[in-house]
Amino acid sequence: MKRLIFLIAAATAIMACNSNSGDNKTGEAPLSDSLKQVALKDSSNFTTISWTDSTFRDLGNVKEGQTVEIPFVVQNTGDKPLIITSVQPGCGCTVAEKPEKPILPGKEDKIVAKFNSTGQSEGAHTKTVTVTANTKPFTQHTLSFRVNVTK
Repeated sequence: MKRLIFLIAAATAIMACNSNSGDNKTGEAPLSDSLKQVALKDSSNFTTISWTDSTFRDLGNVKEGQTVEIPFVVQNTGDKPLIITSVQPGCGCTVAEKPEKPILPGKEDKIVAKFNSTGQSEGAHTKTVTVTANTKPFTQHTLSFRVNVTK
């Protein structure tokens, strides 16, 4: 319980310090790396999630040289804030963006993978993104998508 109160107090202090940033519409600040690490170590603050659509997408044909975005919608189905600490693409042709702020219970947000087919060989490719978050029963989740690169 003390850790939860500390985490909330620290997050509140950070939000108060950064509430005047120009692109921050909600007044909430992103969590620092140290707070993200605390969230992963304190299992009493773990939550549950649901992937709204799926953790796998088949994008069909993508022309070589094209970049496509693949949104994966995540919902916090637990009773603690969901903190996504990292998203790690499986290769250099894919990048991923994650929410920087905690996702409150019952709320949704998205992780967006971007696949750049430039230089990819013709044919089918399956790519992955590993998501790490304060979730139970596992802290890592694998998102994947399939593309067929055409000339």
